[in-house]
Amino acid sequence: MPLTRLAADAFGVVTICLVSLFILLGFLCIIYSCYFRSRIHSQGFVQLGYFSGPWIIRITFILFAIWWGIGEIVRLSLLRSEGRVLNAFTLKWQETVCKYYIVSNLGFAEPCLFLTLVFLLRAPLQKMESGILSQKWNGKTAGYVLLYCLPVFALQLIIILIGPNFNKGKSNAFELPHYFTSTAFHSRIKDVDDDDDIALCTYPLLSTILLGFFATVLTTYLFWLGRRILNLVINKGLQRRVYTLIFSVSGFLPLRVLLLGLSVMYEPEQVVFEALAFLAFLSLLCCAGVSIWMLVYCPVADSLALRSLLDLEARRRISDDHNETISLIANQSLLGESMGVSPERNSDVSTKRGSISFRTVEKDGTSVDTYVELSLFSPSQHATPPGSPRPLGWPMIPPHQFHAP
Repeated sequence: MPLTRLAADAFGVVTICLVSLFILLGFLCIIYSCYFRSRIHSQGFVQLGYFSGPWIIRITFILFAIWWGIGEIVRLSLLRSEGRVLNAFTLKWQETVCKYYIVSNLGFAEPCLFLTLVFLLRAPLQKMESGILSQKWNGKTAGYVLLYCLPVFALQLIIILIGPNFNKGKSNAFELPHYFTSTAFHSRIKDVDDDDDIALCTYPLLSTILLGFFATVLTTYLFWLGRRILNLVINKGLQRRVYTLIFSVSGFLPLRVLLLGLSVMYEPEQVVFEALAFLAFLSLLCCAGVSIWMLVYCPVADSLALRSLLDLEARRRISDDHNETISLIANQSLLGESMGVSPERNSDVSTKRGSISFRTVEKDGTSVDTYVELSLFSPSQHATPPGSPRPLGWPMIPPHQFHAP
């Protein structure tokens, strides 16, 4: 086996393994989303309905990514070798498979994938009534994704079906180089006696240019959308997620377009072409993986963690009466003990139940600059303003305000 064919088969095997793993993780995320949805409805956590609203679009996003991954397997030259699946097809059918790959992946799966990503990312910016809490939001979003993808799909279809006609006839004034519209490259299987021809898939330059234009528009809008989201997000963890998502899409998608554009300079039988095609596949695979992690898995995981906090809050409320009883008993006991404390140690019982404050005094009678408040069951009378974190201690009363008995 020639070295070039060996390298192409190696890239093909790695691609199949990565796509298989990606599909497995995608189905696990779908099951995870459905589990989260069922738990929300079965246990009546209405507060978390906002996070489970776009569950259909999340699943659709994963399905578009899986569709794209299957298309990347179909284009591999590994499947066209002697004794493989596509080798049984005629040369004409192999060319049709390559045309289907361009229209399916570059014209439908990839645009739909990134359009769905944009709609998921902009969902928190919409109004509650018309946003993801609306029962019609999933259906409307799916319709908008298909509608916005239609122009790209139609143009790719025109390039594949009508583009080759510009290369027929020398009298054609609009004749283009073959790599502008060619979707397949004919190669011979030298390992076989009859030297059968096979069709190896290529990337038409016009299709790549169209994808590059789409990527430019999408990246520009994504930067503008990310800026709006970052102005609303105050949590540093969420800010890191938004930054990661924006820079992964705006980095990997243009990189894929660049690599596909460079691939027209080489033939599919060359190692450089196979390396460029594999790197282009790997860049979009990383982008899709990061997007699924950020937009599907992380929101569901955070919501399930929040549900656990709600469970703890419910248990705390159930035990409130019991805690109040213990608080009263503790206060009465501590109040009785404080009557027998020496003058060198003073304790004040807070006017609020369950809040006890201590101030320590040095041996020479002067107060120490420490003051500790133990809030057992309810906040003290010096409670902080709403929204501020509960401190571990409060500033001590100035010594000139303290008069020993």
